[in-house]
Amino acid sequence: MNGKLVAGGIVVLATVFGIGLYYSTVYAHYEPLDASLESSRITVTTFEGLEEDLLAEALTGIDGSSSPIKYRACFETPLSLAMMTETFVPYDKPAPLIAPNWFECFDAKAIGADLEAGKAVAFMGAENFTYGIDRVIAVYPDGRGYAWNQINSCGEAVFDGDPAPVGCPPAPEGN
Repeated sequence: MNGKLVAGGIVVLATVFGIGLYYSTVYAHYEPLDASLESSRITVTTFEGLEEDLLAEALTGIDGSSSPIKYRACFETPLSLAMMTETFVPYDKPAPLIAPNWFECFDAKAIGADLEAGKAVAFMGAENFTYGIDRVIAVYPDGRGYAWNQINSCGEAVFDGDPAPVGCPPAPEGN
């Protein structure tokens, strides 16, 4: 009888811990973006190296303070894709990161497939806005747009404990 009680207690404790871990991972560390804040602006880098605000409407997004790569945003822009490709720097290796299921407007798999198929174009939002992290913008011809934060080659190396590759800014102290 005592063995069943102990085993049952372990199962209940593991279940409670598992539910808490799931909630913490999927819900607790995300907050909705406040579109009125400066940090919620969608910026894009021009060929001259300047960051410009992108005309973004119907912005909805999420972010989290526990990691710089939790940011995801969906928006619409009236700018033409032709104008954008002539003005803004393309992003070489866009890899949209999976968003929580409850953030329904951002489908990373579909965005990634469309980028590979040429149905959407990715642009550099802000390079190294936090060391080793780029903000990437993807836009469709119909004006739908998506943004996410992605680890760049500088971040990959430094976060793995290797020296920064040539051309990277100096790593901040402590990395």
